[in-house]
Amino acid sequence: MQKKIPQRQCMGCRERKAKRELIRVVRGTDGNVSLDFGGKMNGRGAYICPDPECLKKVRKSKALDRSLEVTIPDAVYERLTREMEGSVNG
Repeated sequence: MQKKIPQRQCMGCRERKAKRELIRVVRGTDGNVSLDFGGKMNGRGAYICPDPECLKKVRKSKALDRSLEVTIPDAVYERLTREMEGSVNG
């Protein structure tokens, strides 16, 4: 029997993809927003494709802000941008 692969929806393109392919943005129990690459941090999470176009859509529509029920700091968006550029180049 094949193991079920967890699926999550990207907040940018709204496509369902394997959880491992997406970047998790999490609002911790303390209210801080951070990136969770292991997928194990406590708190409310939202997912985004490692695609700069999805990031642009998310930032423009404030989809992460609504999903996590908090204003996302610019530092989080900047880190997402760096991570995506690093994954494209690396």
